[in-house]
Amino acid sequence: MSLSAQPLPLAAIFSVQGSELSLAEKSLFSAAQPLGFILFGRNCQNPEQLKKLTSALRETVGWDCPILIDQEGGSVARLRPPHWPEFKPARIYGDGFNSADGEQILRDDMADDMAEMAQMLIAHGINVNCAPVCDVPIPETAEILGSRAYALNPETVARCAYLTADSFIQHGVTPVIKHLPGHGRARTDSHHTLPRVSSERTDLIAHDFAPFKALSKSDIAPKCWGMVAHIVYESYDARLPATLSPTVIAEVIRGEIGFDGLLLSDDIDMKALENYGSIADRANLCLQAGCDVALYCWADLKVMELMAAQLPPLSAKGWERWQSSLLPKKNIPK
Repeated sequence: MSLSAQPLPLAAIFSVQGSELSLAEKSLFSAAQPLGFILFGRNCQNPEQLKKLTSALRETVGWDCPILIDQEGGSVARLRPPHWPEFKPARIYGDGFNSADGEQILRDDMADDMAEMAQMLIAHGINVNCAPVCDVPIPETAEILGSRAYALNPETVARCAYLTADSFIQHGVTPVIKHLPGHGRARTDSHHTLPRVSSERTDLIAHDFAPFKALSKSDIAPKCWGMVAHIVYESYDARLPATLSPTVIAEVIRGEIGFDGLLLSDDIDMKALENYGSIADRANLCLQAGCDVALYCWADLKVMELMAAQLPPLSAKGWERWQSSLLPKKNIPK
C-alpha cells in the first residue's frame, strides 16, 4: 500500500513483547495501524533476527512505518556487543569539544561514530533514533542523566547535539531530541517518581531551554522529532507535568523554544504519570495537551488494545510535521 493511499495512522507508537511477532500482535497492529514501533533490548537478539522483526512489523501494517530505538551510546544502548559495536557516551564528545584541539576533534570523531551508528540502524530496518539528549545538568541532577549529557554548559550541549542530529539525518535516520523542555534540573528519576522543578523562568530560558532553542532555529529543525519530559515546571504549570500540560507545550516548547517538529510523549507507562489515570487515559491527555504522538514502551497487548480503541488518528498538523520530517530512504543491506 502506498503512503499516499494510507489513512491517517493512530497517534501512537507501540512496542513488541519479544524477538518475533505473536499472532495476537500481528492482528492488533494490522487493525490499529499505529504510526510506528519502538524496539528494546528484549527485541534484539542478533542481526538476522532483528532484520526479520523490522520487516515483519512493516509487513503487518502494510507500509514503510517508522521504527524507533534508543541508541544513544554509553549506558543507553539497545544494540550491544557481541553482535553490535559499543559506542561512547555523550559526555566523551562534550569533553572533546572542550579539549585543546576543540571542535575539529569533536567534528571528526562524531562524524565517524554517528555515521557508523546510523548505518548500523538502517541496516537493521530502524530509521528513527531517540537521541541526541539535549539536557543540561546541574550538580544536583538525578543520576539517570549522568554521562548521557554532553556537558554542563548549554553552548557545548547545543553544538554536540546539532552535530549528532545532522549526522543521523545525512545517513537516513530521524533524530529525536530529548527531553523537552529540559530534564537537567530534575533531582529524581521520572521512571520512578514525578520530578518537580521550581526554578525561575529566566534561569530555565537561559540554561535549560537553550540547546533545544538552538536546534529549533537550525537548518535541520524540520527533520527532527522531539520527546517531552514527565516533569512539572512549577513556574509555568504547578499542577501538570510537561507531557500533559497544554501551557508548557504551547508556551514553552512551541512558543519560547520554537520547536515545530513532530512531538512525542516520553513513555506514558512511567511512574511519573501514575496519578493521571490509566495508560490509555494518559495517552489521550498528552494528545489533548499538544503532543502529536503517545509513546508506549511495555508491550502489554491489553493496554495497546485499549489505546487502539480510545486514541484518535494522527492530527492533520501532526501529519504535516511527520511528512516534513521524512528523509530520503537509504538502501538496507541484505
